[in-house]
Amino acid sequence: QLQLVESGGGLVQPGGSLRLSCAASGFTLDDYAIGWFRQAPGKEREGVSCISISGGSTNYADSVKGRFTISRDNAKNTVYLQMNSLKPEDTSVYYCAPCTIKGLMYLPVVSWGQGTQVTVSS
Repeated sequence: QLQLVESGGGLVQPGGSLRLSCAASGFTLDDYAIGWFRQAPGKEREGVSCISISGGSTNYADSVKGRFTISRDNAKNTVYLQMNSLKPEDTSVYYCAPCTIKGLMYLPVVSWGQGTQVTVSS
């Protein structure tokens, strides 16, 4: 069964940091560009960042540029999202999935996982 598992979310104060992890089972992440998406209550899911298979290319949504960094360790079959200078508007459920670098679009080759909740609040 192809599955993605996100972890690392939590409650953090504004200005704080979190690192999210995305692990795969049933397939190897290095077959795809992998990205992070998020969905806040009442809003559509949006692309946050995407990293190419080799890790040599990345893309970020304007709202997170300069604050978030995506990386991958193909040997560990894991993709990370380092989130710094977090803002209340970053509060969302975060998901990882195959993606396109251009346009930060979801590539529907694997179903969405459960996601991990990130809450930024004082």
